[in-house]
Amino acid sequence: MANVAVVGAQWGDEGKGKIVDWLSNRADVVVRFQGGHNAGHTLVVGDKVYKLSLLPSGVVQQKPSVIGNGVVVDPWALLDEIGRIEAQGVSITPEILSLADNACLILPLHKDLDQAREAQAGKTKIGTTGRGIGPAYEDKAGRRAIRVGDLSDPEALDAKIERLLAHHNALRKGLDLPEVDVAGLKAALLEVAPKVLIYAGQPVWRTLDRFYREGKRILFEGAQGTLLDVDHGTYPYVTSSNTVAGQAAAGSGLGPRSVGYVLGIVKAYTTRVGEGPFPTELFDPVGERIADRGREFGTVTGRARRCGWFDAVLVRQSIAVNGIHGIALTKLDVLDGFDELKICTGYRIGDRELDYLRPARIRRACSRSTRRWKAGARAPGARSWKDLPAAAIKYVRRIEELIEAPVALLSTSPERDDTILMRDPFEG
Repeated sequence: MANVAVVGAQWGDEGKGKIVDWLSNRADVVVRFQGGHNAGHTLVVGDKVYKLSLLPSGVVQQKPSVIGNGVVVDPWALLDEIGRIEAQGVSITPEILSLADNACLILPLHKDLDQAREAQAGKTKIGTTGRGIGPAYEDKAGRRAIRVGDLSDPEALDAKIERLLAHHNALRKGLDLPEVDVAGLKAALLEVAPKVLIYAGQPVWRTLDRFYREGKRILFEGAQGTLLDVDHGTYPYVTSSNTVAGQAAAGSGLGPRSVGYVLGIVKAYTTRVGEGPFPTELFDPVGERIADRGREFGTVTGRARRCGWFDAVLVRQSIAVNGIHGIALTKLDVLDGFDELKICTGYRIGDRELDYLRPARIRRACSRSTRRWKAGARAPGARSWKDLPAAAIKYVRRIEELIEAPVALLSTSPERDDTILMRDPFEG
C-alpha cells in the first residue's frame, strides 16, 4: 500500500482539511510536516465544525498524529487549540499526539517582529498573518532558535535565550520596540514546558520509522499551497517554508522513499489571501458571488479571500514541481448555477505569450487567455460520478486535459461524505 502526501496546488485554502479528514479514515497515521498556526483546516463532521491550525487532522478520528520537525510551533497557541478541540469532545492525549522535539518554537518576540515589519512596510507589505511564522523560520535558519527539546533543560536555556536576544534586541531597537525581558521570557518558557513536553516523549523520526517498517499507512499533511512556497511560489509574496511535496520527507524525519502517492488539492476556481499577483482575479459581482457561495474567509484570520477563475497554467506548474500523481478537485458545487465559467489557459505580456507563471513579469503587466465553458454543474451533494450532470463532467474532464493530471477525488460539498472517489491514493 502507498503512503500519501497531500499538498495544496494553488495559493492555499483549497479544502485540504476535508480531504485530509476523509483520507484519515483510510490512514493509520497522520503527519503535519511544515508551516505553523498561520495555516487553517476546517473539518465538517455531521453537525460539528472543527477548526485546526497546528493539530494534524487525524486527531478528530483519533488516529496517531504527528507534528513534525518542519513545523514551527507556538506552544501557547498549541495548548489553546488542544483545549478548544477537547471542549468539542475530542481527546488529545500523548498516545494520540506526538510533537517533534527538534521543532522550533514561535515566541512572543517573533510575533512582535512580524507585526512591526508589516506595519512599517506600507504598500510593500507581504500580507502575513502577523503570527511570527517568518521570524521563527529566520531564527531556525540562523541557528539561534529555541526548540521544543530545549525546554527540558532549564540550565542550558539561559545561554540559548542570550544568543537569541543578541539578535532580536538589536532588531527591536531599530523598530522602536522595547528590549525583551529575559527573566520574563524564561519564566514563560518554564511555565509552558511541562504542558508541551508531555507530547514530545519518543523522537518523532523513530516513531515514524517504526510505523513505516510495520507497513502502516502514513498520510503526510501539508499546509498552505505550492504558489506560497518560499522557493517555487510568487516570491516575495509567499510563506516562509517549503510547502511542496518534497518537504514531506525533510519535515517529518522520514526519507523520500516513504512519501509515495502525491495528491494535489485544487479548487474548481482560484483564491488567494494577502498580497501578490493573481492573473485571474475577479473584481466584479461574479467574483463576489463566488466568494459568498464558497464562504471564502480565512480559517485562521477571518480575512476575505480574493477570488478568480480556474487557472490551469499555475496548477499545471504545481503538478510538475510537486510530482503530483492525481488531484482532489474541491468546491465544484460552488459553481452551480453560473451561466458561464472561464478557465485561464495562458498569459500575455505585451505581444508575448507565456504558458507558465513568472511572478516578476506577470505582476507588472499581464492579460489572460481564457476559454469559456457552459456552466450548470448541479453538483452539490453528489456522491458518485453518475450523479453528476453532463456539464459538470465535461468541466472536470477539461480541467484534467489542461493540467495534464487525473482527478482522483471530487468534493461536492463541505460534508465529509459528499466525496466521489475516482482512484484511491492509498492504492498507489
